[in-house]
Amino acid sequence: MEQSGMKDLIEYIAVSLVEAPDQVSVEKTKRDQTTVYQLRVSPEDRGRVIGRQGRTARSIRTVLSAAASRTGKRVVLEIVE
Repeated sequence: MEQSGMKDLIEYIAVSLVEAPDQVSVEKTKRDQTTVYQLRVSPEDRGRVIGRQGRTARSIRTVLSAAASRTGKRVVLEIVE
């Protein structure tokens, strides 16, 4: 999956989870050999994206890792305030 597809994938998952989809944004940055995606949602929706004990966030990261492994790239998802 190409890198812009990763951003679209993160946005798609986040928008389907939150109450305020218009406040979802994803920024892409590079750090060494890793692509970092920063996901921002409204403060009220942060719990929905993280999930109980981080389960939802961990699941999103697992999907991203699986998609990135096909390209040989390393990706990281950060949920920022």
